[in-house]
Amino acid sequence: MEKQSIRVKSLNKNIKVGEYNTLLIDRDSSHGYYLISEDESDVLLPSVYVKDEMMIGNEVKVFVYRDSEDRLIATSEIPKLCVGEFAFLEVVDKTDFGVFVDIGLLKHVLVPKKMQKGNLKVGQSYLFALSLDIDSDRLVCDMRIHRYLDKEVSHAKHLKQVDLLVIAKTPLGFKVIVNNTFEGLVYENEIFSPLKVGDRLKGYVKKVRDDGKLDISINPMGKNKVDLNTQKVVEILKENKGFLLVNYKSDADIIKKYFGMSKKAFKASLTNLLNTNQIELKDGGIWLK
Repeated sequence: MEKQSIRVKSLNKNIKVGEYNTLLIDRDSSHGYYLISEDESDVLLPSVYVKDEMMIGNEVKVFVYRDSEDRLIATSEIPKLCVGEFAFLEVVDKTDFGVFVDIGLLKHVLVPKKMQKGNLKVGQSYLFALSLDIDSDRLVCDMRIHRYLDKEVSHAKHLKQVDLLVIAKTPLGFKVIVNNTFEGLVYENEIFSPLKVGDRLKGYVKKVRDDGKLDISINPMGKNKVDLNTQKVVEILKENKGFLLVNYKSDADIIKKYFGMSKKAFKASLTNLLNTNQIELKDGGIWLK
């Protein structure tokens, strides 16, 4: 009898290398489970990655890559990045034809010499993009990150909260990658809490620039800014037994030290908290009611 076609809306139509795939556990074998996509292509999930709750007929979310023998393999491990994404990765081995980096899987990924910048050292971490080599269908890492960034940023002005990866310190502030798609800049004078290369955090698009880059704020804007800053003040007061020796007249550096925000934002938050009767000012500081 002909095998019935799979019609499950959430399944991948086909298997995609270097990405998460939602697949169906189709059959068992001595090596693990075979998973299939909607088009009935299959991939092995080796026994080492099979979890107790997995059963034939279940849908599972797995990452797919090629092993050292070029076979498609599925894993329940969580990689540090997928194809088209960026991360700082550690160099774990060096050869005549390239270096290998750790992406969080059992198999390390090659960085061919033509995709390297500078003299890479084992044990050090560098910024890479994960890509799929068209000829071999294998994963490779590339340091030429600007090849993977979109310079058409006009539609970015409609973005609200965005994901950021801090990639470099500059005289103006910090360069960031926005939503794994665009390059942006967070200005030094708008940073009120510690920030370093490699950090991942949320941010907001302030301005879409003509040079194909974005000005980014890591502080909320508008009404959301007041609300979130107000919540932050309350949380920090709770952490300090409901009192801090800070008020409207406190120095901006003191406010930045305790609350990680500008004096203007702090004063707006205090006013909001006073108007909602959540704090009182006495003894030169703030008391949480």
